Amino acid sequence: MRVLIVEDDFYCRTLLHDILRPLGQCDIAVNGEEAVFAFKRAQEELRPYDLICLDLVLPEMDGHQALREIRALEREAGRDSVREVKVIVTTMLDDSKETHDAFFLGGAASYLVKPIREEALLEELRNLGLLPAE
Repeated sequence: MRVLIVEDDFYCRTLLHDILRPLGQCDIAVNGEEAVFAFKRAQEELRPYDLICLDLVLPEMDGHQALREIRALEREAGRDSVREVKVIVTTMLDDSKETHDAFFLGGAASYLVKPIREEALLEELRNLGLLPAE
């Protein structure tokens, strides 16, 4: 599994990396612009990400905008919704508008509120078919 962790907070970034590192290759971006750049580069190298853990509140470009740009890059490359990268939004915002925007406008697959618990993240990975069921 290839993972992109998009998180500006050092603690949260480290936690996600520690959980996901045993499961595959993890790359890190600290803002939305870096996330879009990393995604585009991975796509050009024909080594796309299987999973993106994406914070919504980021410097430079927020997570909503980054997700819209990532989905646009996928459409340009001819990837349909079945083959698009799975995105788990990880944020402090426990807000119905944010949830709505992440799922319906951005195409997120899941939404986890921080602090992220390892068990909850692993369960989401299983639900998304990225890990085998227990």
